[in-house]
Amino acid sequence: QVELVESGGGSVQAGGSLRLSCTISEYTRTPRAMGWFRQSTGKEREGVAAIDEDDDTSYADSVKGRFTISRDVAKNTLYLQMNSLKPEDSATYYCATQVRARMTAYQALKGSVFMDYWGQGTLVTIFS
Repeated sequence: QVELVESGGGSVQAGGSLRLSCTISEYTRTPRAMGWFRQSTGKEREGVAAIDEDDDTSYADSVKGRFTISRDVAKNTLYLQMNSLKPEDSATYYCATQVRARMTAYQALKGSVFMDYWGQGTLVTIFS
């Protein structure tokens, strides 16, 4: 079992920044690839950013150059720094991890169905 808890969501004006955190509070299996995903009303869930065991990263085209994924292994925490936010970034953001097998960051970004554990989500609202 792995428990993920997101925090850091909120409402900010377009052009602003937010940093999301995902704390792994307990686990019996070591998290491997991890990622941030988002879903807004009426849209399918999409991968935003992912990081693998080698700390390689992968990003959705829509956030490249604006978002940065990172993790602090000692703190068991995954981060998503979001800069230059746009109204279209508004969504519920979820962190997720895969524990069964090695996976590249790109595979994690595109393969949300393969992620084993999910957080409860944190809402991000960007207003113009």
